[in-house]
Amino acid sequence: MSTPQAAPRTIVIGGVAAGMSAATRLRRLDEDREIVVLERGEHVSFANCGLPYHVGGVIEDREALLLQTPASLGARFRLDVRTGHDVVAIDRDARTVTARLRSGEEVELGYDSLVIATGASPIRPALPGAERAHVLRDVADVDRIVAAVAAGPRTAAIVGAGFIGVELAENLALRGLDVTVVELADQVLPPLDVEMAALVRARLEENGVTVRTGAAATSVTETTLVLDDGSSVPADLLVMAVGVSPESRLARAAGLETGERGAVVVDEQQRTSDPAIFAVGDVAVKRDAIGGGDAFVPLAQTANRHGRLVADAITGRPVRSQPVLGTAIVGVFGLTAASTGWSERRARAAGRDVRVIHTHPSDHAGYYPGARPMALKLVVDAATDEILGAQGVGEAGVDKRIDIVATAIRGGLHASDLADLELAYAPQFGSAKDPVNMLGMIAENLASGLTRSVQWHELDAALAAGATLVDVRTPAEHERESIPGAVNIPLDELRERHGEIGEGPVVVHCAVGQRGHSAARLLAQLGHDDVRNLDGGVRTWSTATR
Repeated sequence: MSTPQAAPRTIVIGGVAAGMSAATRLRRLDEDREIVVLERGEHVSFANCGLPYHVGGVIEDREALLLQTPASLGARFRLDVRTGHDVVAIDRDARTVTARLRSGEEVELGYDSLVIATGASPIRPALPGAERAHVLRDVADVDRIVAAVAAGPRTAAIVGAGFIGVELAENLALRGLDVTVVELADQVLPPLDVEMAALVRARLEENGVTVRTGAAATSVTETTLVLDDGSSVPADLLVMAVGVSPESRLARAAGLETGERGAVVVDEQQRTSDPAIFAVGDVAVKRDAIGGGDAFVPLAQTANRHGRLVADAITGRPVRSQPVLGTAIVGVFGLTAASTGWSERRARAAGRDVRVIHTHPSDHAGYYPGARPMALKLVVDAATDEILGAQGVGEAGVDKRIDIVATAIRGGLHASDLADLELAYAPQFGSAKDPVNMLGMIAENLASGLTRSVQWHELDAALAAGATLVDVRTPAEHERESIPGAVNIPLDELRERHGEIGEGPVVVHCAVGQRGHSAARLLAQLGHDDVRNLDGGVRTWSTATR
């Protein structure tokens, strides 16, 4: 009589986004498999992205962050979820893992397949005195910060003005603290281009947050953070939010291949250099959708998607992970900032010849009450019309537009194709020419050579080369704010007065670019051979050079 075959065992190391997505999907695909989840911390399946908002009291109930428990996962999915199990070693030859319990006891478990979903760890700068600094990555971290806030600090300093740093600045300010954000780069939100990030900085400062950019922290005292220029900022409470690095210690110790930044190298099925071991989430290398190289993208949506995908791969389903765009969004005191794909800065650094489009539309039809302005930016490959990336900042409608562009990139649409997207329209939701359609129309004009543009950071060079700058706004607008050296000839007078411009290249500008486009077309037809429109108008120029 034959012995019954034992069910295969899959061990998942890490019980948050990617790991739990892998485990639950695996159960839905294979009822008989033994699935063990080993989590170092006390909680599984918690809402990482909600942690800053519990600090600020926006999410009052801490329990709302705990989406599942080991008991609930066991009841619904028959998962063996073990918290307080810190996996300290992987033996690839024996196909075992060793986990250390809180008591110090060690247990060894065998596996048929192994999923490494250990995520990423906060970077802790090695500054004198920085041992009192907090980080924010899990529920234990948020508990410590909430307890520290309850102790009554008056000031807070946050090192790092990325997404987490900006979210924490808002939420600590909501708690009544005097907040300072310190960022090594010359802008907040480094993934954005400077003229877009400037809008976020302005919103932070309008709400009482002090922003120090181009500054490095050098040491920490009991109540201050000392900077490299010798100054100090008040810091009763100190948080390090300078970024994260892949938690790949286990993988490296086991001899698995890792990339330049330490993330685990995987194939399109999330399989590592060992066929029995997979890696998902922040610990794993991704492929960049624009450039095709390796990418480190520590985002929840990608982690959950790849966790689901790896379960399919383990059970033999034909799947393939897609390259990533790094689409991200953050809210700051009622302002939304979002991006997808590459920034202009990154594209130029990679040697791409780009066309850039700035617009400043309203989130819905201007005649319908409550319309609010936004700033949109599209980065386009000048040779192919490929969409390389987009950014948006505004109080409403930004998320919708960036999501549309991200979908267009995934679908292989070109920038000019955005003009033909058929998007839902009613005046309270959008415009008959949606802001995304407008980006496409401008891209089409530029691609066909109908119009030419100049960027805010190219203007000085154009004027130095002899171009005449013509402001086609009204005299009242010109009086309120003007670009040095601009000649004011309103658009409605341009036909009669264009002779005042003279020979040579011309750059026209208006408030946001629309009247500038009409002026450029008019002057071209009146015999001016070299006419360019200042992209985004004086609004983009002013924001960038403020």
